[in-house]
This record gives sequence, structure tokens and C-alpha cells, in this order.
Amino acid sequence: MKAMLINTYGENAVFEKQEIPTPSLKSGEVLIKIAASSVNTVDTMIRKMGKDLPLSPDTPALLGMDFAGTIEAIANDVTTFKVGDQVYGCVGGLADLPGTLAEYVAADSKLIAKKPANITMQEAAALPLVGITAYEGLIRAGATSGQNVLVHGGSGGVGHVALQLAKYFGANVYSTGGGEKQLALIKELGATAINYKTESVEDYVQKYTDGVGFDVVYDSVGAQNLLNSFNAAALNGHIATTVSLCELDLTTAHFKGLSLHVVFMLIPMLHNHKREEHGEILKKLAEIVEDNGLKPILDEQSFTLEDAGKAHARLESGKAMGKVVVEN
Repeated sequence: MKAMLINTYGENAVFEKQEIPTPSLKSGEVLIKIAASSVNTVDTMIRKMGKDLPLSPDTPALLGMDFAGTIEAIANDVTTFKVGDQVYGCVGGLADLPGTLAEYVAADSKLIAKKPANITMQEAAALPLVGITAYEGLIRAGATSGQNVLVHGGSGGVGHVALQLAKYFGANVYSTGGGEKQLALIKELGATAINYKTESVEDYVQKYTDGVGFDVVYDSVGAQNLLNSFNAAALNGHIATTVSLCELDLTTAHFKGLSLHVVFMLIPMLHNHKREEHGEILKKLAEIVEDNGLKPILDEQSFTLEDAGKAHARLESGKAMGKVVVEN
């Protein structure tokens, strides 16, 4: 089968088209013909940092985590899927799990679910990693109907899904962005847009919560921005974040009694720990999509498998809106 491999990691790492064997099935796996995959920030980090990240595969490396496609074969012990099922999931591209920048992938059936029927393969491929991440963070933070929820980075991959899910759960949703296109997308998705470049945290906390603060803050920007999240949160509020590889002064979090939820959705794949939970979340996300409560946003530029390097560059440019997708 065709695959795009990286033979050497680093800033100048390049994808090379190669022919490799179509994977054979192990217990619990299904063979999927991939229609599309998508690029996530962690993919670009692995490409550049390589073995400086403990989750990076050995070279030659087959990257790519998300996919949507059609099952072509199943292991004898798989009973939840059948040949011909259209499915999606986040299944590899790290540690010893081969990735999805290829024609086929052998995937653990616990990590996948049937694709939402009302969206394309490309849209479905954009959803797994960011969808699971957004859903897990909101659930762990207890987001529910009637709450005031703030999403930092509401036009990004995780942010644009978290925004829609919080709205679907019945929350009053507000979201930060830094440009006209970003703010327009946030409004289009149903949240109140906040320009973080022109409005201070104190200003928008006063404007939208009468100074009380937000019940839940989903911070997909993270790092030093977590200090803004602490300041924006209500007393005994909840912060969910995907980016906490940093050192911070937690004084504000302490005196406000905040709960911090760190979401690292790769744990089930890395440690073979409760993988079935990802399959269950993907089922729930499919139901929400089919109920018109969630729509993945794709970047205006699309790429072929041979253009995997350009797809990575597009995401790294900071110019992409929504998810960058690679079509087979």
C-alpha cells in the first residue's frame, strides 16, 4: 500500500511516499481503507521533536492519528462491526501504533465508531481527536445547562468543537478569538465572540457575568493563558485545558477554589487504558452530529496524501481555520 513516511525527525523532516505491506490483523482489530485523515498539532510536534517526545514512534515513522474510512476485513473476535461499515476514529501515529497517512490502517476496534451519517468522510476525519478532547474536558468540568461557559480559542480545532458541544449541553457560551475571521466563525457557531486583543479579562467578566466569573472555562490555548482562565473563572469554578506543559503560579486558583482538569486524550492509545471509552465518546459525538448539534469545520485548503508535508505546513502557519484534512 501507499504510505507517507518520515525517515528522520527534525525541523526539516520530510514525508516520503513509499510502498509498504498492507497491515495484517491482530485480535480485536479491523482493516480500514482510509478515505481521509486530518492533521493535529501533536502530529506536527512529533514530526519536529521526534524522540524528544516520549510518545513518538521509531523511524521510519508512519504518522497521522485521525481517520474516516470503510472496513474491509475484521478479526475473528470482532463482533461490533462488519465489512462495509463506514467508521471513524483516532487510532495510531504514536508509540507502536502505525498511523493513518496511508491507504489502510489496522485499528483496535475499541477506538472507533460508525461515522455520523450526515457528514462527509472528510468532515468525519476531522473530528476524532478534537472531538474526544473537547467532550472529555467539558464532561470532567461538569458543563451543563444554564451555566456560563468560556472557551478560549473558539475558532481552533478543539475550541470550535468545545464551543458547539457546550451550546448543545444548554450552556451560555462565550469564546475568545483574535481576528475578524475567527470572531465571525465563533458567532456563526452560536457563541458570543470576545476579542481578546481589545477586551481585558476583567472587562468581559464584568460585561457578561456581572463580575461573578464563568462556571467553566475550556482553555485550548493553555500555558500562560491559564492565568487568564483562572482570573475569568467563578469561585469554585472549573478549568479544562489541553496545554499545561508549563510552570504557573497557582495562587489565584487556590484562593478561588478552582478545579483544574488536564485533558491528555492520547492516554488510552499510549497505555492501552480504557480504550473502549473513546469508542463510546465517538458514538455520542456521532449522535450529536446527526442531531445537528455539532459540525466539524474544515480549512478552506485541502490536501492529498502525497501533500502530507504541505498539510503540516498549513496547520503550522497559523492561517488555517478549522481542521486541515488530507484526502486519499
